[in-house]
Amino acid sequence: MDSLMLGAVAYDPKVVTIWEGFRAWFAERDVDFDFVLYSNYEAQVAAHFAGHFDVAWNSPLAWIQSERIAAATGRTAQAVCMRDTDQDLTSVIVVRADSDIQTLADLKGRTIAVGAADSPQATLIPLVHLHEAGLQVGVDVEVQKHDLLVGKHGDHIGGERDAARALIEGKADAAAMIDGNHLLFGREGTLPAGSTRVLSQTPLYDHCCFTVLDGGGDAPIDRFVELLLGQSYDDPAVRPLLDLEGLKAWKPGRTEGFAQLSRACDVFGTIDDFVASVG
Repeated sequence: MDSLMLGAVAYDPKVVTIWEGFRAWFAERDVDFDFVLYSNYEAQVAAHFAGHFDVAWNSPLAWIQSERIAAATGRTAQAVCMRDTDQDLTSVIVVRADSDIQTLADLKGRTIAVGAADSPQATLIPLVHLHEAGLQVGVDVEVQKHDLLVGKHGDHIGGERDAARALIEGKADAAAMIDGNHLLFGREGTLPAGSTRVLSQTPLYDHCCFTVLDGGGDAPIDRFVELLLGQSYDDPAVRPLLDLEGLKAWKPGRTEGFAQLSRACDVFGTIDDFVASVG
């Protein structure tokens, strides 16, 4: 029987339910699948390079961390698989519906509320979007961070929700969030219907991915990816797991969708110290 260990971050109690379900599903297919949970992605990335597990379920920032550590140490990192819902995402910068702000340039001298400092979707990508539009972050635009559960890379959306509340309460002039959460916050009432409008939208980007080091290439990893890609949402045994993990189908991994986040790391120096400490 093939044996494979996964590393993942416990950003929500449902994480245990998800991976226990996958563990049972893989066991039925002769894969001895198990998992180890970490409280934050930095610990997970360091453990991956220390050889504590075979495959990491990485946030986009953890992918960038892994890719850069691998490059600094003569190793390789590969994104082998991701969810359909990890591809072609976008973040939005929203303002109150009655705001006089009409363009990104109008944010000069204003305050933007963002999520946690390490959130790709609610902080890093929106801020590099402002930077590339000619606004010097922290100089032209004041950034109001909502650092809830730093280390979980925005997987816990509490900071993003707090940023939305800051906008509605008049504590900020704009707020950044992933477009799906903009819709969610409207449905749940955090952003009352008609209270906001989208000022700008980032280019498309990708999100989480399964990561292996040094090419993977062994039978257990190949079998793991093969089985994931073969899962069908029409299978009643699989559908509850896919619903919990938020996807309809697994897709082969790709890395071009991390370019914006990589630029954000370069601009803001987000991961330099961490890469140096692990590398």
